[in-house]
Amino acid sequence: MPLHVRSIAVSIAVICFFGLSLIGWGSAHAPFTCCKRALAGAAVAYIAGAWAVKAINAILMNAMVTSRMKRQEEKENADKG
Repeated sequence: MPLHVRSIAVSIAVICFFGLSLIGWGSAHAPFTCCKRALAGAAVAYIAGAWAVKAINAILMNAMVTSRMKRQEEKENADKG
């Protein structure tokens, strides 16, 4: 069962946006500066999150296929023996 890439990446980006906004606000930067930095950080987080979820999906699918192949092979060996 593959993970939903877009929804997870958006969630990561939103969390990153607000986190970076709060950090900038706490550092007494101008609101426009906080917004630009938070938006850039959210865009990077979205891309990185989407890439990471796609990699996790590929690993999970590979594991599922390998498991199914081993099970099928064991079943064929049991039928022959």
